[in-house]
Amino acid sequence: MLTREVISLIPKNTNMQLEILVEEPSAEMALHNLLPKLVIEEHTYRIITFQGKRDLMGKLKLELKGYKRWIPEDYKIIVLVDRDEQDCHLLKEDLERCAKEANLITKTSSKGEVNYTVVNRIVIEELESWFFGDPVAVNAAYPKVSSNFHNKSQYRIPDQIAGGTWEALERLLKAKGYFKSGFRKTEVAQTISRHMEPLRNRSKSFQVFWEAISEIISRN
Repeated sequence: MLTREVISLIPKNTNMQLEILVEEPSAEMALHNLLPKLVIEEHTYRIITFQGKRDLMGKLKLELKGYKRWIPEDYKIIVLVDRDEQDCHLLKEDLERCAKEANLITKTSSKGEVNYTVVNRIVIEELESWFFGDPVAVNAAYPKVSSNFHNKSQYRIPDQIAGGTWEALERLLKAKGYFKSGFRKTEVAQTISRHMEPLRNRSKSFQVFWEAISEIISRN
């Protein structure tokens, strides 16, 4: 079963509705804190959380076909998945194919036009790279972490952190005495994202995601 939570930022009579499909609760928690920084006034959004990446990818085509039967023109669908260890281009092709088979136009296939319905975005390589992209937020959430940790070579480029970004963040926090009894991804996502400022984020995949949301909002 899907976990669906509606977040109403304003009363009815909306201008643009964003339907955001994510693979896990930690992404949902982060977006709860981030989206209100941009999705304001007449716009609204809904986050639809799946039970992992496999669940999302397995159900995506049917989910999009369901949207096709009723979705109005003032709705946009944003699909957000982690790259993990997959080939980024092949993963993007899979996402685009699901939309095509549902007869929905994507931002990529529209080639610069504004008549698209679906935006496919990939987190490289995992959500935690977005947290590494805002070291000020990491330090604010967990003050025992050095404010200069991001200057170390292994953290300098958030989307290129080797060996898994959530594992890297776990090691960083545990080394400073946090989460001795076990790393809690959803709690970490909620805590760090509360301090994040999107415009200072150094993660390229975050920038691409945020620019897509900004474009939708600015054109409506």
